Amino acid sequence: MKKIIWLMMVLVLVVSGCATNAPADTTSAASLQVSDGTVNKTYTVETLKALPETQASFKNVAYVGVKMTDLLTDAGFDPQAIKAVKAVASDGFTVNYDPAQFQREDVILAYQTADGALSAEDGNFRMVLPGEEGKFNVRMLAEIQVTQ
Repeated sequence: MKKIIWLMMVLVLVVSGCATNAPADTTSAASLQVSDGTVNKTYTVETLKALPETQASFKNVAYVGVKMTDLLTDAGFDPQAIKAVKAVASDGFTVNYDPAQFQREDVILAYQTADGALSAEDGNFRMVLPGEEGKFNVRMLAEIQVTQ
């Protein structure tokens, strides 16, 4: 009986050792939700690249993305009628923005840097609010919640 258990344990170790530890390719599946509870639109890097591109800098990094007002308009919202926007990161971190913040011309949703892809720490999407504290520049952005 002990030999059978020992053999099964060896088999499990061998099989688990054959599994790959390579990270999953999440870039093709990466998406961002923009919603107010009734209207819901999903964006990928590819669909964001179809919108007008702009740049903004934060901590000496030039980010490429879409102005928040352009994103909100494309999602079916009137940015002037929005009372607040909440950015939700994939780790649960959230930040609320009032209209004076998200309606600024230099506030963008970034999907890359001027030099290439976002860092692993940034995730697939990030908010960029030049001149604001780091906490307002949410990384690993997963959702934009709109309050009208």
